[in-house]
Amino acid sequence: MTEHTYNAFFALHDGLPRQSPGSDSTTRRLLSLAGPLPSRPRVLDLGCGPGRASLLLAAEAGAEVTAVDLHQPFLDELTAAAGARGLGERIRAVRADMTDLTGPEFADGSFDLVWAEGSAYFAGFDSAVRDWQRLLAPGGSMVVTECVWTTDSPSAGARDFWDRNASLRPVAGNTAAAVEAGCHVLGVLVQPDSDWDEYYVPLAGRAATADPSAPGMPEALAATHEELEVRRLHGAEYGYAGYVLRPSDPRWRTRPETTADHEAVRGVVAAAFPARDEADLVDALRTDPGAWLPGLSYVAEAPDGSVAAHALLTRCRVGDAPALALAPVATAPGHQRGGAGRAVVRAVLDAARLRGESLVLVLGHAEYYPAFGFTPASRFGIRPGFEVPDEAMMALVLDDSAPVPKGTIHYPEAFGV
Repeated sequence: MTEHTYNAFFALHDGLPRQSPGSDSTTRRLLSLAGPLPSRPRVLDLGCGPGRASLLLAAEAGAEVTAVDLHQPFLDELTAAAGARGLGERIRAVRADMTDLTGPEFADGSFDLVWAEGSAYFAGFDSAVRDWQRLLAPGGSMVVTECVWTTDSPSAGARDFWDRNASLRPVAGNTAAAVEAGCHVLGVLVQPDSDWDEYYVPLAGRAATADPSAPGMPEALAATHEELEVRRLHGAEYGYAGYVLRPSDPRWRTRPETTADHEAVRGVVAAAFPARDEADLVDALRTDPGAWLPGLSYVAEAPDGSVAAHALLTRCRVGDAPALALAPVATAPGHQRGGAGRAVVRAVLDAARLRGESLVLVLGHAEYYPAFGFTPASRFGIRPGFEVPDEAMMALVLDDSAPVPKGTIHYPEAFGV
């Protein structure tokens, strides 16, 4: 891209409300998936553009935001908007390259939340997820949105455009890349089509009034018109998805169980519960081909290699629709309250996402499981076939693009309910 074309491209975008598909409602939904934050969270907004997300995070999450971009006019626009809204002390605009974050303001562990809406492609999704983890304080989260294929067979026209401009993957492809990079996936949100309108409608209006004789403008307009036309023709084939991620706990190695682990798993489960019923349940489920799903029985290893915790997902049904039951979850007494249980639950949920599962159910402590994104199952019209407190029967939707089934939960026979 020549300097004239570069300047013309930014002239088309200066003053627009957004620089990528998005909306305030999507920002809020992604923020809710990130989990509880400190009362005054430190947020790094990378590729902030004119700062729509920065302003919302400062105003509604009470965040202290470091907003980073290379285009100074965007930063100037954000600074003016922050001052006008009384947020000037909460937002600091920094001109920097998101692929080369050096200096004391970008020291390891400096932020509770790293935010990147529509900007990670500059670094590459895999590199961004891998490299930005160091910036997070313990328990911190990362939100990254990325353009994705929403069909298994993109048309030649869509593929030709995106092969020249970016490397798109399916939603699950980025999920797998995030897990490979050492993150747990707290949530995935495929953004609504209206998020594209918030970006493209103002951009189309600007392109219609731009001076085509300005230096570099013919090339910038041609690229913009092509992008708008591809969206018009092929918009059903791709979209934007938001990924809410948290680095895995380095203290605990998690993995699928092996046959050699069976006795150790039984020991952990038996020690974690007052009776042997839960340990017997695991053994019974292993012999049920309709319930057992290879690769969804996970262990967390202690530093000495012993099994510290175990979590199991097996097939259940809601009405006639397949779902997963999370049970039991057990941590050896010597490792309880040390993070092993949380690590193994997050790992087995990641494995379920990678299998393409869409719904997980759990009957458990209402103070514990919401940290993983579980909410009362009754909100979805899902109920067990026996009496339990409403807040104890919970559901987690792994794929919000699939309809959530309603009805009664049917457990495998081994559960005895």
